[in-house]
Amino acid sequence: MVTFQLERTAPLSLDEAWRRLTEWHRHGDVVPLTRVTVLTPPPTRAGTVFVARSGFGPFAFDDRMEVTSWCPPTEDEPGLCRLEKRGRVVLGWAEIEVRPGPGGRTRVIWREELRVRLLPALCDPLLRTASRRVFGRAVNRLLRRP
Repeated sequence: MVTFQLERTAPLSLDEAWRRLTEWHRHGDVVPLTRVTVLTPPPTRAGTVFVARSGFGPFAFDDRMEVTSWCPPTEDEPGLCRLEKRGRVVLGWAEIEVRPGPGGRTRVIWREELRVRLLPALCDPLLRTASRRVFGRAVNRLLRRP
C-alpha cells in the first residue's frame, strides 16, 4: 500500500478547477490507455459510481470507484471529494480538494492511498513513484484543458 499527496496551483476559480477535476469522463482523456464510464445518472453526488478501464487487451483491468463524500466549493468553504476504490485489482481511496491559493489562484490537493492486489510490498517504492508521475500528469492536464 502506498500513500502520496500532490499539490498544484492553477489560475482558475474554485468552481472551474472543481469542474475540471470532477468531470470523471475527462480523466480518460488525460490518462493513457484509460477509458472512464460513469455508471450512475448525473449529477455527481455521494453514491456516484464510475469505472476507469486501463490497459489493453488481456492486460486491461477495471478500477471501480464510488464517490463517498461530495462537498463542492462554496464562497466560504473549500471543496472536497472522496472516492473509494473498490475494484478487483486496485483498492484504496483518493481525495480531491480545491481551496483558495496565493494571488487569487486555486490550490489543488490530491491525496491518495493505493493498493494493488497481489503486488508485494517490495514493489511499493516503484508503485509510489509511478503513481505520483501518472496522477501528477493527469492533474496538470485536467487543470490546463477547459
